[in-house]
Amino acid sequence: MKRIVARKFGSNFYRLRIPWRPFCTDASQILSRSNAGDPKKESEGQQYDIAIVGGGMVGLALACSLATRPLTKHLNIAIIDSNPALGRKHFIKKEDLPDPRVSTVTPATISFFKDIGAWQYVERHRHAYFDKMQVWDYTGLGYAKYNARDADRDVLGCVVENKVLLSSLLSRVQDTDLQKKIYPSRLTSMSILPNCSSLEVDSTLSVTTLFSHGRLVKLELEDGNSLYAKLLVGADGGKSRVRELAGFRTTGWNYSQNAIICTVEHAVENHCAWQRFLPAGPIALLPIGDKFSNIVWTMNSKESSEFKSMSEDDFLKAVNYALDYGYGPHPTSSLLGNADIFSWFKGDISRSANDCFEIPPKVVKLASERMAFPLSLRHANDYASKRVVLIGDAAHTVHPLAGQGVNLGFGDASTLSSVISEGIAVGIDIGEVSLLKKYETDRKPANVMMMAVLDGFQKAYSVDFGPLNILRAAAFHGAHYISPLKKSIISYASGEQRLLLFS
Repeated sequence: MKRIVARKFGSNFYRLRIPWRPFCTDASQILSRSNAGDPKKESEGQQYDIAIVGGGMVGLALACSLATRPLTKHLNIAIIDSNPALGRKHFIKKEDLPDPRVSTVTPATISFFKDIGAWQYVERHRHAYFDKMQVWDYTGLGYAKYNARDADRDVLGCVVENKVLLSSLLSRVQDTDLQKKIYPSRLTSMSILPNCSSLEVDSTLSVTTLFSHGRLVKLELEDGNSLYAKLLVGADGGKSRVRELAGFRTTGWNYSQNAIICTVEHAVENHCAWQRFLPAGPIALLPIGDKFSNIVWTMNSKESSEFKSMSEDDFLKAVNYALDYGYGPHPTSSLLGNADIFSWFKGDISRSANDCFEIPPKVVKLASERMAFPLSLRHANDYASKRVVLIGDAAHTVHPLAGQGVNLGFGDASTLSSVISEGIAVGIDIGEVSLLKKYETDRKPANVMMMAVLDGFQKAYSVDFGPLNILRAAAFHGAHYISPLKKSIISYASGEQRLLLFS
């Protein structure tokens, strides 16, 4: 199944070679020259090196990454987003209850945030590291427990409210010397003209001349502003306006499922991530800190309407039922009553009390509103064209069952900023499609593989069929007892580019 999905998304992968050009000593100076304050330039429309449409987490992560690289920190950046909060400092009060919109960031994402100087801002607010995770099936036939120590790691991940991630990235951008301007508006149209190879680019050329010779993209905003950029980055989410205007086609489907998210409270602190696969979809219980957890519950649209509108008491009973004996018994310690059926392949993992099945902490209170949103899988057939590139959900939208969506987006931001830096180093126009395709060639295989894995899980666990249930249970036990497989799964979910077991 995974191979079928991967073929569907991953055809025509190829590694593009960027032709080397002599280093241009004036390249970074030309790219970083700002037109702010120049009356003649302003009358024609502001010119930027990069325009980022979408000031969400992924768009701001790209801006932060560009601000911390030696060859890109002098670039002139426009950030276009109608969110008014981007134009001011956002203060989060410690006494505020957790927001239901959270992200589970991987160790790879944490490292990226540390590299761009944003993680120190995250740590000032509520967040919850976790080093354990338990996954099990409603049939009671199998379960798997993961511990960070199984892969020689300190943590498996960290759950952070989206507002904390956004605020931290925004604070980091504002504290850098990056030349930037935030446009609180929406993109309405864009224009790109063919290249004129005979044009000699220099700093005396007007914006309109550069645009008419295909060296800039022109953007028209809802508030009447127009601006020009050498590169347009679409970081504007699953319903990307950039993707639509640039004509990028997508492949994908809707899952006929909704996810209900909310914040709940326990009587005790929760330090583990829990996920149980139910007949209609998985339910996840993720620690947030301060005795709070986040619920992500996948179900069909009819059920989501019912669960969203039912009383708080009934909803809490339904959650505890789903995380305990509801729909089926607790798993036993082995598939066929013999805990040693995989003993010949256990490697260095030994059984202990920590490996036994545990019941999640009871939910005692609803601490936020219940929100519901539809689930889908969507993938852009191309990530890059002339002067336009897509990152994050604008390029790919995945099922939330493993919390990987935003981590893929952060990976995009990291890779794109690296590719832009490489292009500047060898004197390549940062809007050249040959350069941008290098980013696409790097990121598309990793994204498609993760999408195929998540889609395969979704389909495998959406069918209640006896023989398939046995196979799923065997997979759980394999992941629980087979040391190399367990380590490979943890490493891949932590942000590795490949499944190490098969590399």
